[in-house]
Amino acid sequence: MRDFRPIFNILGLLLCIESVALLIPMFFDLLNNNQDWKQFFYISCLTFFIGLVLYVGFKRENIKINLRQAFLLTIVSWILIAFFGSLPFVYTSSSLSFTDAFFEAVSGITTTGSTVISNLENLSEGVLVWRSLLQWFGGIGIIVLAVAILPTLQIGGMQLLHMEHDDPYEKTLPKINKFIIEIISLYLSLTTLCFFFYYIFGMTAFEALIHCMTTISTGGFSNHNLSFGYFKSYSLENISIVFMILGSLPFVIFIQFIHGQKFSIFKDDQIKLFLILLILIILITSFWLTRYLNIDLFEALRLATFNITSILTGTGYTSSNYNNWGSFGLVIILMIMFIGGCAGSTTGGIKIFRFQILFRGVRLQIKKLTQPHAVFLMKFNNKTVTENTYTSIISFFFIYVLLFIFSAVTLSLCNIDFLTALSASASAISNVGPGIGDIIGPNGNYSSINSIAKWILAITMIFGRLEIFTILVLFSKNFWKK
Repeated sequence: MRDFRPIFNILGLLLCIESVALLIPMFFDLLNNNQDWKQFFYISCLTFFIGLVLYVGFKRENIKINLRQAFLLTIVSWILIAFFGSLPFVYTSSSLSFTDAFFEAVSGITTTGSTVISNLENLSEGVLVWRSLLQWFGGIGIIVLAVAILPTLQIGGMQLLHMEHDDPYEKTLPKINKFIIEIISLYLSLTTLCFFFYYIFGMTAFEALIHCMTTISTGGFSNHNLSFGYFKSYSLENISIVFMILGSLPFVIFIQFIHGQKFSIFKDDQIKLFLILLILIILITSFWLTRYLNIDLFEALRLATFNITSILTGTGYTSSNYNNWGSFGLVIILMIMFIGGCAGSTTGGIKIFRFQILFRGVRLQIKKLTQPHAVFLMKFNNKTVTENTYTSIISFFFIYVLLFIFSAVTLSLCNIDFLTALSASASAISNVGPGIGDIIGPNGNYSSINSIAKWILAITMIFGRLEIFTILVLFSKNFWKK
């Protein structure tokens, strides 16, 4: 039989950590004399008890995780955390059904930002904090997954991240642990800095807390139905733009910068293309809005800069109803949902580096057609891209598109209109949040969608967040062979 003891042991530890996190919203409800604190306390105790049983019951002196166990651990941990994370939505005053609660929890932990809650202003402080905490933990979780696990599993070209920190971060356990600690410290620092700027520029302390966690994690949950449109503040929007962009850049590069490699940010291929693409799309959209909506250029730039940055980074904040941007504006919104930010960041989507590698592969193929006997090498960040890496990226891109189509088709079978099904599928697989149309657009939510569709979208979110192949490998017969 396979040895699942290390998996259960680590899952127990993760549940114990989640149980401690549940005490944070409990404290907010207790402070505001809201009776929901009792439910948070009971759920925290239950989560801690189950976690402790798993941790102690399967404890070993030397825990070693092989490749197959790493796949299984990655998948089960995200689902288990989402399951226990959904319980507060069921048993507190939010009183969601289990389907809605699980959808909300998955949307949180995958930093998607889709919601089934229609009136956020009526939620207790504890529930609002818990929603944001789920996204905050999901953000740091995906960074650690991207820099410590996915490169080793060689998922969708993520092995390229090895190149970015070969030195001084060799793959020894002490240095991996040190690297993860540095990443977490940086994540905490950026969150604190974001809170500080939000607070001094007009948000209340509670609003700043909610939004700093969901900004740096590029999650997008807010405590207002109008999202950032509620504040009507140019300063707050600019602060959000800066931290959404920071959350979309490779955290490995930040660490290299801190360690003295001052020009690493300017040399990284991903960052350069990401910023160029962002600026270009903002300018194009601004000119379109000026022409279509007949507004002045400054206001168009403001609308485009915030909303395009939010959708491209997968954050999902909105400051206006982009459903009114006309056909070209909606096409832009739908297209950039798929792109996402850089690898090793908190964003979802296909990621900038994969588009770069695919484009360079096409260019290389054209060169080979004209010079069949010449030898060409593909480069990324001045390192050679192997054939294996390129193949894994092509495979990832193909299955990503296939899963998007499959999700959209299954949603249409649930009697959902074409535009909603298409944008909901794109939003879920890319972990963006809002979609297009009156139902799930910036002024809507996912509450009116039927239960089957919500389960389809929740599964799609998990697939998208875990880079698809991490889950698909479980369906291989070879995976389960001894």
